[in-house]
Amino acid sequence: MSSTTAPTERPRISACIIAFNEADRIGDCLASLAFCDEIIVVDSHSTDQTVAIATAAGARVLQRSFDGFRSQKAFCVEQAAHDWVLCLDADERVSAELREAILAAQSAGFSGQAGYRFARLSEYFGKFLRHGNAYPDHVLRLFDRRRGGWRGKREIHEAASVDGSVGLLPGDLVHYPYRSLEQQLSKTQRYARMMAEHEFARGKRATLPKLVLAPAWRFWRGLLFRGGFRDGWHGLVYAYVRANYVRQKTIMLWMLQNGQPVSDPPRRTDAS
Repeated sequence: MSSTTAPTERPRISACIIAFNEADRIGDCLASLAFCDEIIVVDSHSTDQTVAIATAAGARVLQRSFDGFRSQKAFCVEQAAHDWVLCLDADERVSAELREAILAAQSAGFSGQAGYRFARLSEYFGKFLRHGNAYPDHVLRLFDRRRGGWRGKREIHEAASVDGSVGLLPGDLVHYPYRSLEQQLSKTQRYARMMAEHEFARGKRATLPKLVLAPAWRFWRGLLFRGGFRDGWHGLVYAYVRANYVRQKTIMLWMLQNGQPVSDPPRRTDAS
C-alpha cells in the first residue's frame, strides 16, 4: 500500500465506494464526489448497468466477489492511490455544505486529525428524518488509512475507527437507504440474522427480559426520548421497523443458542 502524496503537497483524497446493482443510485453518488482526486468503485459483479455508469463517470472500477461489508470496504481502501480516503455507500451523497467543509479541512492539511465524522441524514419515503434514532447518526467516513480503517471482525453494521484525534465537520451525508418498505423489511431481517450469528459466535446470549424489553426500549427511546415523533408518521413507522429489527435479532439469537436454525438449509438440486 503506497501513496502518491508528497509530504509538502495538499493531501489528496480517494473516494471509495462499494456497490452491487446500484444503477439507479450510483450516478448521483459519484457526481457528489467530483471534488475528490480519485474515485474507486469495488463492484460485486453487478448484473445491471452499475459498472457502465461508474466507468462513464470516470471512476476506477474493480470487481470483487462479496464476502462481507467490512471486508469489501477494507479492500476498496487498500486500492486507493492516496492515504486520505472518503468512504461512501452507493446510496449516499455528499451535500454541498459537507463538500465545502471537507475541502476547507483538506486545504488546512487536515490539521493533525486522524479522521472526521459528520452527520448522516436519511430520507424515509418522501421525508428526511431529523429526529429520533435516525439523526444525526454521526459516522466516521473520512480518515487517514495509515492510522486506521475498517477494522475488526464484524462484517455487519461495520464501522471505521482510527488511532488519534477525530474532528467533526458540518454538513450532512445524505442517505437514501430504501427503495420500498418491502426492501427495508427484507434488508433488516437479513441484517438481524447476520448480527445474531455474529453475536452467537462471540458467545453472546439472549435472555427473556431482553427478548421482551429491548424492542420496547428501542421504540420508545427513538420515538419519545429522542423526539422521533417530530417526524410525524414517518418517524412512527421508522421507530416501529427499527424496534422490530431488535426483536428479530434477539429472537434469532435465542433460537441459535437453543440449537435451532434461523435460515433455510441449502436445497438439494440433484435427482437423488
